[in-house]
Amino acid sequence: MTQKKKVTCAVCAWRATCNKKYSITDPSRCLDFSLDVTLDIPNEDEPEEKEKGDKQDKN
Repeated sequence: MTQKKKVTCAVCAWRATCNKKYSITDPSRCLDFSLDVTLDIPNEDEPEEKEKGDKQDKN
């Protein structure tokens, strides 16, 4: 299963020191892009079952 993460400067690990920041018209072609693993980005493929399950347990 492949994960589809949106490639943007906002989630790049190098965004603080990048000289190309927000100047590239298509960030998906940036050779320096690396997803910042310190960000908590939910998967779009997985529904939020954990939250739904927690709400049902409380009732």
